[in-house]
Amino acid sequence: MTGRPAVFFDRDGIVNRSPGPGYVERWEDFHLLSGFVRALRLCRARGYAAFIATNQRGVGLGLVPRPVLDGIHANLRRALAREGLTLDAILVCTAVDDADPERKPNPGLLLRAAREHGLDLAGSWMIGDSERDVAAGQAAGCHTVRVAPPGEPTAADARVADVEALPALLAELLPEIGPGAGIADARPDDRPGAGP
Repeated sequence: MTGRPAVFFDRDGIVNRSPGPGYVERWEDFHLLSGFVRALRLCRARGYAAFIATNQRGVGLGLVPRPVLDGIHANLRRALAREGLTLDAILVCTAVDDADPERKPNPGLLLRAAREHGLDLAGSWMIGDSERDVAAGQAAGCHTVRVAPPGEPTAADARVADVEALPALLAELLPEIGPGAGIADARPDDRPGAGP
């Protein structure tokens, strides 16, 4: 094996509560999910790199200005830092055209992360709430997890019904590969779920 394995998380519906058919247009509407925070903590403790890989078509359509998106992600990083956690990168594709190589279900975001961060994609996982995420992960050579209601068909390697069940599943799936990375020293006043 060469490189370090990673866990890639889709954003809306995994990291934060899904906005439904629309877009998160301001930080006040970005609701961080505690299941994601616990999943990220477990991934870091077991030595995995961690990324968010997200389609953000609303930027390409002109509905969400890029500085607003960047501000949301800066606030997300601050919220995670208060939990003693970091991400290696937040990978964003703002393209509208499905033919764009970085727009999921295409694997471009994951392939770019592998090149730039020296990742072992064969030992990595893509976690999402749609088959687009599953397809992107499989095309990149990763294992996949789908968060989906019971009975909904999926090609993913594993599934859970909701994000709150994700940490327990990952505890079963992810072997420990080394000392935790990306876990900062939490300040004494840090509290789970505290907002920015």
